Amino acid sequence: MGVKKAIILGAGFGKRMRPITKKIPKPLVKINGVTLLENSIKFLISLGVKHIIINAHHLHKEMVNFVKRKKFSSKVHVVVEKRKILDTGGGILNASKKFKKQIFFVLNPDTLWRRGYKKEFKKLEKVYIKNKKPTMLLVSKSKSYDRSFKGDFNLNSKNEILRQKSNKFIFTGAQIINRSVFKKRKIKPFSMNKVWDNLIKNKELIGVASRQKFFHINNYKIYKKLKKKVID
Repeated sequence: MGVKKAIILGAGFGKRMRPITKKIPKPLVKINGVTLLENSIKFLISLGVKHIIINAHHLHKEMVNFVKRKKFSSKVHVVVEKRKILDTGGGILNASKKFKKQIFFVLNPDTLWRRGYKKEFKKLEKVYIKNKKPTMLLVSKSKSYDRSFKGDFNLNSKNEILRQKSNKFIFTGAQIINRSVFKKRKIKPFSMNKVWDNLIKNKELIGVASRQKFFHINNYKIYKKLKKKVID
């Protein structure tokens, strides 16, 4: 694949995962004996990604030490948001400074990224290159293991992303962007939702629909259920 850079979002407090996240950051929670972070890193490496940046804030030392202990075949390092958490938008803008004009994946490690997603990420890249517009991987609510999701977006006939009163699709936690989506924004706390809303308004956000069963560690209750489940 052509995309060689990626950011993994790892700075959140994981409040919905308490009490476990009082001692370890959510990305270091294990499913099937593997941390969510390692699962995401290895998935990106399997796609040919050569440079991965993880942003961290809550219990960031554990994240830094974890990456140091592992010997990944691609370059992986942690960018620490020391003074305050920058939220999703500010976190991506800060972590992507060295990527300049290059395109990159952004991944939420809370989703269990599996082999079946590889073809879909290739399509994600293909659609991005064709349209030259930010592209997100969405999934129908009907494919979600966790039935509590209300839906984030819809797609029109041109696969442009919409936000409506009733939304059929969930954001999987995967997107391809470059730093141009941030326009003149400065590095400070802000949500990616603000960026997405602006892109949607200008019909500049494209969606690809996933066919995979969607396993996402949304809260402690779901985590306990998935811990007992064998997921291929």
